[in-house]
Amino acid sequence: MADSSFDVVSKVDRQEVDNALNQAAKEIAQRYDFKGVGASIEWSGDSILLKANSADRVRAVLDVFQSKLIRRGISLKAIDTGDGEPQPSGKEYRLSATLREGLSQEIAKKLTKLIRDEGARSVKAQIQGDELRVSSKSRDDLQGAIALLKDADVDAALQFVNYR
Repeated sequence: MADSSFDVVSKVDRQEVDNALNQAAKEIAQRYDFKGVGASIEWSGDSILLKANSADRVRAVLDVFQSKLIRRGISLKAIDTGDGEPQPSGKEYRLSATLREGLSQEIAKKLTKLIRDEGARSVKAQIQGDELRVSSKSRDDLQGAIALLKDADVDAALQFVNYR
């Protein structure tokens, strides 16, 4: 019997992020506590730029954006804000957030080690570029591996695709 397998990836649906960003921008434009503080959120190339006239207001804009992301089913682990502190830029404060996609080599190695140490003996994991292929003869063992990876504390939003 052929091996069953699935891939572990870390991808973000850019359309959903764009929708969340537009919803956040609309809310920021309408909310009373954001009036007159120059608060905005927008795409800046591949990153998201949050601006306001104080560091607290930038953090509030980030909070609104994160709540919109959660409602749209996007993990906050997919958004990287660096150290999370707004930087002063002239009269305003700015915070740049980037989308994190693909498994880094470090995270992929951590997941492979976790599967090897705590998973069933028949489960094999191999790194293929920015994704991880997990295979086994037993589909039950693969289900156990998925449960194990869901409980793992890694700094990436994991999705499980191509289960066959």
